[in-house]
Amino acid sequence: MSKRGNDANNVFRPSDSPLTEYEKEQIALRKNLERLKAERLARETAMTND
Repeated sequence: MSKRGNDANNVFRPSDSPLTEYEKEQIALRKNLERLKAERLARETAMTND
């Protein structure tokens, strides 16, 4: 593989460095938003089935 291809693959490789507080907050926020979306979709589905 060429150096350019190698560099491109390394961009998407997870880092070994620990997460910063900001990154941890962003992950928690994303998980919460996904949970809320799933709950809303479940409620809407239940409302249409009644």
